[in-house]
Amino acid sequence: MKSHSLKDMARSVEPKFGSFVVEFATPGIGHIFKASGCDFVLFDMEHSGFSIETVKQSIRYFEAADVPMIVRVPSKEYDHIARVCDMGAEGIMLPMVNDAIEARHILDSMKYFPKGKRGVALGVAHDNYRNVGTVAERLNAANHRTTLFCQIETAEGVENADEIAALDGVDCLWVGHFDLSVSLGIPGDFNNKIFTDAIAKVAAATRKHSKALGRLVPNVETGIEYNKLGFDFICYSGDVWMLQAALSDAVDKLRVSCVAK
Repeated sequence: MKSHSLKDMARSVEPKFGSFVVEFATPGIGHIFKASGCDFVLFDMEHSGFSIETVKQSIRYFEAADVPMIVRVPSKEYDHIARVCDMGAEGIMLPMVNDAIEARHILDSMKYFPKGKRGVALGVAHDNYRNVGTVAERLNAANHRTTLFCQIETAEGVENADEIAALDGVDCLWVGHFDLSVSLGIPGDFNNKIFTDAIAKVAAATRKHSKALGRLVPNVETGIEYNKLGFDFICYSGDVWMLQAALSDAVDKLRVSCVAK
């Protein structure tokens, strides 16, 4: 993926590959992702316990490495959304977006006038502390940069996927597969026709409105499978599970092969 703008990525059907950070927010994490060839990072606040201060620091780590960052905020509350935008997050992900009314509220919280109702803060982290251009130009630049990822992870969200995708300002629908399966009454049964029909409905909505489509995948095979279904943001596993899998595999092999002398 050549572009380093999330907005441009969301407007392209070319596959984008990244991974999930839920535990390790070290200063080198951005460069580790960059060296691994990632196009983006999904940085979690919903389940991680990361504070806003950690997010602010981590945005700079990934910015220094030129890896666009999507921050999943913990709720649809204005202060969660707007503060992360002020910290400089390029992408904002919201859990359990159920309809266009909720999506419109999110846009109002993350976009400046005339696109939304976000409180104005200029010369801070999101515009690299610069004071260049007119106020209108700076607000428009911020509005263009911020990229919205709406998570579809409820039966209601699936039912309303078309109206959410149709909304100007929504850049990507992102399937939350575990929560969606629970909402559909089939926890973890991703091969169930109820689940696959839901995926098809969400994919159709993004195709109709030329919006991006993403999800977290546990392995390469699932990523390839879902790319064929129209998913172009492929988020491979996450820091905890990759470390755990690699370490477990090595320790198990060492335990079997090494003998006491």
